[in-house]
Amino acid sequence: MADINYEIIEHIGVLSESPKGWTKELNRVSWNDREPKYDLRDWAPGREKMGKGVTLSTEEIGKLKEVLQSMSS
Repeated sequence: MADINYEIIEHIGVLSESPKGWTKELNRVSWNDREPKYDLRDWAPGREKMGKGVTLSTEEIGKLKEVLQSMSS
């Protein structure tokens, strides 16, 4: 399997934390030296491991924001 490199450009926030210390976080992450995307996934304490996640472009995160705001109406 090919190596995947990443850099967390901006930590936006923690949504939850499991009893084992894993955190579900929203960050802006650059994957393989590409343009950063919004990234939602679980991270182990110290960020030595990560779970599967979802990456969203700026346009997609804007649309998600609209969808979430419409739910509260």
